[in-house]
Amino acid sequence: MTASEPRQSSNFIRQIIDEDLRQGRHGGRVHTRFPPEPNGYLHIGHAKSICLNFGIARDYGGLCNLRFDDTNPHKENVEYVEAIKDDVRWLGFDWGDRLFYASDYFDRLYHYAVELIEAGKAYVCDLTPEQVREYRGTLTEPGRESPYRDRPVEENLDLFRRMREGEFEDGSRVLRARIDMASPNMNMRDPTLYRIRHGVIHHQTGEEWCIYPMYDFTHPISDALEGITHSLCTLEFEDHRPLYDWVLDNISIDCHPQQIEFSRLNLQYTVMSKRKLTQLVEEGYVSDWDDPRMPTIAGLRRRGYTPASIREFIDRIGVTKADNSVEMGMLEACIREDLDANAPRRMAVLHPLKVVIENYPEGREEILSAPNHPKNEGMGSREIPFGRELYIDRADFRREAPRKYKRLVFGGEVRLRNAYVIRCDRVIEDDDGEIVELRCSYDPATLGANPEGRKVKGVIHWVAADRALRAEVRLYDRLFSHPAPDADRSAASFLDHLNPDSLHTLSHALVEPSLGQAAPGERFQFEREGYFCVDGIDSTPENPVFNRVVTLRDSWARMEQKRG
Repeated sequence: MTASEPRQSSNFIRQIIDEDLRQGRHGGRVHTRFPPEPNGYLHIGHAKSICLNFGIARDYGGLCNLRFDDTNPHKENVEYVEAIKDDVRWLGFDWGDRLFYASDYFDRLYHYAVELIEAGKAYVCDLTPEQVREYRGTLTEPGRESPYRDRPVEENLDLFRRMREGEFEDGSRVLRARIDMASPNMNMRDPTLYRIRHGVIHHQTGEEWCIYPMYDFTHPISDALEGITHSLCTLEFEDHRPLYDWVLDNISIDCHPQQIEFSRLNLQYTVMSKRKLTQLVEEGYVSDWDDPRMPTIAGLRRRGYTPASIREFIDRIGVTKADNSVEMGMLEACIREDLDANAPRRMAVLHPLKVVIENYPEGREEILSAPNHPKNEGMGSREIPFGRELYIDRADFRREAPRKYKRLVFGGEVRLRNAYVIRCDRVIEDDDGEIVELRCSYDPATLGANPEGRKVKGVIHWVAADRALRAEVRLYDRLFSHPAPDADRSAASFLDHLNPDSLHTLSHALVEPSLGQAAPGERFQFEREGYFCVDGIDSTPENPVFNRVVTLRDSWARMEQKRG
């Protein structure tokens, strides 16, 4: 198993496992599983479960399975299966030869359902879905028993066999557990075990089945069949644990995993509901599941996040029983720290303004040297061309500026990064008064360190006009402008909080020529601009596309301070 990082800090789950090992439970084994439903792409919340399950198996010398909960073929397909496998691998984990599907166990699940019927603990119910909900009762009132609850065993066996053979229509009958309609736990009020689903082709079993088991029946049996010792799931399944145990206690199976619940990851400025993420994709609010604004692992990967930064983020937030909301700034801090240490530096001008150095010889070109990383000499250096005509960023020039302004002003000097000091002598405007060009002069004695006594306020980045590459730069930001878009009751819909500034596309940015050889997914710091990644889908050597991963500093935190 890869992602061989130091053992995570202790948490209540690890304390339970430590005690189990001291007591000799489960034969001293630790065996976990990650059981996604292939009905969408995984998101950052799933990353917490992936890191937890695979991380525990790694740290205790155990095993972790990847198992697809594929019991609802109406919403599942192979695209999601393959995407999930890619995401788990990309995060740095490997399930070895332990790839399973709940559908692998359909025959055995059917057998266990028959066993429950024969024991008088399951029955075929003809109530409609609406009637089932009505008979179920409320949190304060007990449910009512179905009129079909006391059917003879032989009749139930016959009806269940005919359900499997496709004799009945969807919704006409279900198989229910016979537990307790007065239970204070709603999940124990004769829950459905099987339902009829015609007209679908399952991505693993084709048209072999027309009845499908429910999650609460499938999951504990799948865990037991695979020899899972600790079944880790999020807190919404805590009330399902009695049913998990009931299923295993009432069938002839010799393994009983322990279900343990932990808090799910709630990340600010996004949504984690697959239904809502699907809505964003299907209604065109984002380009696809891998849109770099999405909280999906595919989206984060395309944006430029690294596996190490996500694992670090998951480790920092920890594992608890209490639901909480994690600040987006914490995730952004993890990728910012990773890229600050590991991303090579390059220069890019996002809003070009032409500069002509009038005292620089026409036709001359110099090749200057620039370090790839200011703090890591081991990353080497690169060559950058310098000539008479350059481009700087429009934000780096003002005709007049306050005293604290440290960039180029009319009549003032500034150092070009890794090059010379220049002075702005003339400003050229078009007929509308817009500045279109600066005429400057340079001091040839200022290449390298400043001469003694020479004071220059600031340093700006630049690119050579005739050698720069035109690039498309996508400035991504948070998809929502509200920290809890799906919890704001004052809004009609979570969509009301979509951030209109979540994407700005710059079609005429200019970048260093060395970036023409950058590989898809490669990450850089554009000096003074932020961290950027070569888009893995749209970028080509002829038309490079760069996605902003994250800004150099937490701009949202500064905005919040101003609001306060």
